[in-house]
Amino acid sequence: MPQPLRLGVLTGGGDCPGLNALIRGLVKRGVHEFGHTFVGIENGYMGLVEPDLTRPLTEEDTRGILPKGGTILGTSNKANPFEYAFKKEDGTWGVKDVSDEVLRRAEELKLDGLVAIGGDGTLTIGHQLSEKGLRVVGCPKTIDNDLSGTDQTFGFDTARGICTEAIDRLHSTAEAHDRVMVVEIMGRHAGFLTLDSGIAGGADVILIPEIPYRIEPIVEKIRRRGRRKRSFSIIAIAEGAYPVGGTLAVAEQAEDIPGRGVVRLGGAGKVCADLLARHIEAEIRVTVLGHLQRGGTPSAADRVLATLYGCKVLDLVRDGEWDHMVALRQGKIVTVPLSESRKERRVNPNGEEVRFAKSMGISFGD
Repeated sequence: MPQPLRLGVLTGGGDCPGLNALIRGLVKRGVHEFGHTFVGIENGYMGLVEPDLTRPLTEEDTRGILPKGGTILGTSNKANPFEYAFKKEDGTWGVKDVSDEVLRRAEELKLDGLVAIGGDGTLTIGHQLSEKGLRVVGCPKTIDNDLSGTDQTFGFDTARGICTEAIDRLHSTAEAHDRVMVVEIMGRHAGFLTLDSGIAGGADVILIPEIPYRIEPIVEKIRRRGRRKRSFSIIAIAEGAYPVGGTLAVAEQAEDIPGRGVVRLGGAGKVCADLLARHIEAEIRVTVLGHLQRGGTPSAADRVLATLYGCKVLDLVRDGEWDHMVALRQGKIVTVPLSESRKERRVNPNGEEVRFAKSMGISFGD
């Protein structure tokens, strides 16, 4: 029987459905099978830098959280301990490396290891801390489904369902008013969420970052529908999509505060709508789903995948596979090095899903 350990648990980066399901699976199996003790680290890595952001994480704390969105531990995408933002005496911002403080804090908490749950940023930091001597294992999550180390992340299925339902709902109002509805969907530089929900929701046009679009084919698609007595159209566009020769639409530049994370994308739907308005007379409306895609009850598929990740990561702890994470590959839960958790997965523009969508008449603007 393996010796019971004291493990820290944190959730970092953007929230997504299924985080609480993973925490629940991790703690329940850890307590029942291994006798582990867990320490909840709040607000991502911030909880290992700032004081008073840790608490006991018991089985009692996990009761009733399975269907809840968000995370009971809180999260942050602005707390990289290797580039930690601080305010100088003159009021300007600077960064400092506080990773040694993280290691000292982990020692003070008497942690035998750390379970880091997050996307590429959280897991990359976990890998860097592993190289400094902290024992870390990871679980991948993101609604974007763009991590290279795994075939699927939890959170994606729920977000895909929310986007599909939104497109379904927009069909009736678009048809009633003879409008072109442009639906802007998250995903950053990957089009998985837009592609899947666009197909599932019956979108007429799907625009993704992997295929820069031209406005002329989209205009022709809308006009062709008009000739077939289809007086409305639905366009699903990823926030990272952009026209040929154009650039990404940015909603908000990163503030001049180091460590604040990536630039926030947004406005791709408006860019597309403005281009369309020059060529068609139909009314155009833009709907930005925004953080609706992140919230709410996780789907059954995400609950199961997150639970399996939470249970499987304890095998890594048992076997001493530190600096690794759990992943889904070819339908099996496996382990891969944390160093593989990069945001590199993209939709294949020549793949079957795109090819079949085009064969049904869906336009990608190319």
